[in-house]
Amino acid sequence: MYWYEGRLIEQNQLELNINDPGLLYGTTVFSTMRVYDRSLTHSLTNWQAHCHRLKNSIKAFNWQQPDWQRLKKGAETLSSHFPVLRLVVFADGREWITGRNLPPDLPERQQQGITAWVANDTLFRRDLAAYKTGNYLGAYLALQKAHQLGAKEAILIDTNGNWLETSTGNLWGWKDGCWYTPSLEVGILPGIVRANILNWLKSKCIPVRENVWTPDFVRGLKSIAYSNCVVEIVPIQTIIIDSQSLHFDFYNQLQIQNYFYSS
Repeated sequence: MYWYEGRLIEQNQLELNINDPGLLYGTTVFSTMRVYDRSLTHSLTNWQAHCHRLKNSIKAFNWQQPDWQRLKKGAETLSSHFPVLRLVVFADGREWITGRNLPPDLPERQQQGITAWVANDTLFRRDLAAYKTGNYLGAYLALQKAHQLGAKEAILIDTNGNWLETSTGNLWGWKDGCWYTPSLEVGILPGIVRANILNWLKSKCIPVRENVWTPDFVRGLKSIAYSNCVVEIVPIQTIIIDSQSLHFDFYNQLQIQNYFYSS
């Protein structure tokens, strides 16, 4: 089932005009939201933040705003069936909401960590990185390649080899008693969970810095993780770089995971 243009539709197909720009060019914006306790008002659901992301993108592209009450009604309807919702808005204001379950191995990922692969090819660049648009091909290709190599995630880099973000989330690193995350100025998505964790760390007087993740800086990190609204925080235990593998401990992740337990 899914929600489209004010209606709950109980099937697996969506009918679009063959000339729809959303189909031809990916002219949509989206935000993926985890619904806690089936409630849009739960502090960790961050409903308003997801709406703000959509509004800012639509304004930047000079598109038509959707019927926000209708979008909310769709989200409320589907949240009783799914813990994860993907909110999509077309350029003409149409809303489309789909739902899915959490990854079945998420507890294992959070407890044992994952392997990630550094996507060292310009093929995997993400256009309009500050926005979540329907054209997510670069990140999608990077993630598929990572899966072929036995990894769960891909790490995107710039032309200088600096690490930016993963194909689905923001990066975090720990060394010398301080947390680090790539600065927004390097051209990454301003993740909702990223912003919340930054504010939480600062409120707890836990050192945290935004910086550029050069290859030399990365090699000095003791722990690495990534975050997004669905998986929360997942430690990265092994990173594949060309023919090498780097290994990191992930015991420090317990500190940053406390954000989700304290909210």
